[in-house]
Amino acid sequence: MTRILLVGANGQVGWELRGSLASLGEVIALDRKGMDLSDPDSVRRVIREAGPSIIVNAAAYTAVDKAETEADLAMKINGVAPGIMAEEAQRLGALLVHYSTDYVFDGAQDASYREDDATNPVSSYGRSKLAGETAVRASRARHLIFRTSWVYAARGNNFVRTMLRLARERPELKIVDDQVGAPTWARSIADITARALQVAGTGPGRQDEPGGIYHLTAAGAVSWYGFAGAIFARAETLRADFKAPALSPIPSSQYPLPARRPANSRLNTSKLTAAFGIVPPLWESALHQCMREIEGLLA
Repeated sequence: MTRILLVGANGQVGWELRGSLASLGEVIALDRKGMDLSDPDSVRRVIREAGPSIIVNAAAYTAVDKAETEADLAMKINGVAPGIMAEEAQRLGALLVHYSTDYVFDGAQDASYREDDATNPVSSYGRSKLAGETAVRASRARHLIFRTSWVYAARGNNFVRTMLRLARERPELKIVDDQVGAPTWARSIADITARALQVAGTGPGRQDEPGGIYHLTAAGAVSWYGFAGAIFARAETLRADFKAPALSPIPSSQYPLPARRPANSRLNTSKLTAAFGIVPPLWESALHQCMREIEGLLA
């Protein structure tokens, strides 16, 4: 039976991967206590003890603003640890699945980003994630790197849950309207990962194996302001007693944060479709499905 080592199993994507990967083999799910990504020896020891044929790294340092003052820790977790996982995967002949981000780009171009477009991260978090990509690619390990964006889920800390909480607390909200991207449901990421692994194969590597970097986001794009409006519109559909706050669009300059964000976070997913035959769902339809699961938050 295929043995899959899932790292970061309690995160938004990791939690969904528990279910999506179950049909592919035995899943060994690890939380932070199971593997300390800031400790290279811990990473090596756990992988060698598990002896997996697939390693799925859904763990990351994701505190984007805090990373500006904790750059070393972010680099250890996002930059160094994936490289060690890749080295161990190469030693075992295993396949490594790793997740990256739209933050490896500066967001300055008008078109959606393709996998081979020049990277230029503008934050410590983005630089740490790019370092992880670079380390994995340099390892010669079989790998799939999925760049995603604006991840949300029914659990954890994310924009959808934050908006629903703020709707209970404030009558008015000002939301940034000059950053555009594709809100992507964690379950979509998990399901597409499992489908891609079925295509890539879970056994020994093949010469034609579709490895490399792929953009994995929902279809379509919207601003944070538009996303908030869609969340509240869906909430009103689900619950007649839900009262949406008044929304006002603002530029990023009126909501300064320690870390810069890309203005354009749109990622082109045509390579994913060509390689695996997978067409990501529209962001609106995925949002509707997710919010059915968190309807209790709307009270």
